[in-house]
Amino acid sequence: MRTTRCLTLVRRPAALGSALAAALALSGCGAEVESDAEDSATVTVKRCGEPVEYTVPERAVAYEGGSADKLFALGLTEHVHGYVMPPANPPVTESPWASEYAKVKMLSDDLLNKEVVVEAKSDFVVAGWNSGFKDERGITPEILDKLGIQSFMHTESCFNYPGFPEKMSPFEALYTDLERLGRIFRVEQKATEVVDGLKKRVADVEAKAPDGDPVPVFLYDSGTDQPFTAGNQVPPNDIIKTAGGRNVFDGLDERWTQVNWESVAESEPEVVIILDYGDLPAEKKIDFLKKSPHTRELPAVKKNNFFVLDYNEGISGPRNIDGLEKFATYLRELKG
Repeated sequence: MRTTRCLTLVRRPAALGSALAAALALSGCGAEVESDAEDSATVTVKRCGEPVEYTVPERAVAYEGGSADKLFALGLTEHVHGYVMPPANPPVTESPWASEYAKVKMLSDDLLNKEVVVEAKSDFVVAGWNSGFKDERGITPEILDKLGIQSFMHTESCFNYPGFPEKMSPFEALYTDLERLGRIFRVEQKATEVVDGLKKRVADVEAKAPDGDPVPVFLYDSGTDQPFTAGNQVPPNDIIKTAGGRNVFDGLDERWTQVNWESVAESEPEVVIILDYGDLPAEKKIDFLKKSPHTRELPAVKKNNFFVLDYNEGISGPRNIDGLEKFATYLRELKG
């Protein structure tokens, strides 16, 4: 039975209960809050490495597509008040959950800020650390705690979260988020179905990965003087590895990070993944790589081996697995 609860947020070092496994059904059907939610007004769930007590949110605000997609995948549309989409994010009409986005409010097309959240009378905010929550912008979990507003961070972004770091592989972080959100909203069974579905799709890709040495892959996000790329703490690293490739910068214990063109050239990538978003479309990035003296002689560029990864397939969210399946198909066809 669905219940409406008053907002309380109390942090205490209680141990997190055993995580429940979870799966993806692409339907946007609502998930009923399970009847045993009546037994307790709060549930303790980790926010990065910090145990936090949550009530069931009723006016959630999601920042970027990955956050909203996680909530919609769990059937929580009725608990979502609105979303904030910065310019980099592709149109929500392209999402598998486009019909769910249409049922909630677009609150801002700028970066996440405290004013938008307060004005929306939100009781719960989902975002990443440094990609949503940020000291410099005056919106952090600690600040929201003081305002009585609950918050949740993508586990993928937690490895360098001050005070309460938590580190796991990007796909495991995705599963963990869905499990934890399932507990917060008391929809554990739905979360189990969602995660099980995602894991099955990943296993199917792994079973079909090409034999032989992994193909060296360079992800190009942006940058001309120095390239911005993916380290081993973001979803593209797991996408590349699971599909049968090797991120040439998988040795960097970073999320999105800057490198130099010399190290890119030395890695001799056979494939370049282009992260496609905002006002810097993939076509312009490919054109730059073909003309730049730093990259025009790269094996991938000379062979025209470019794969375009949608922004929401590259940031933490259920669409990571869509990106994985597409890249895996591309890699298998490339290797013949």
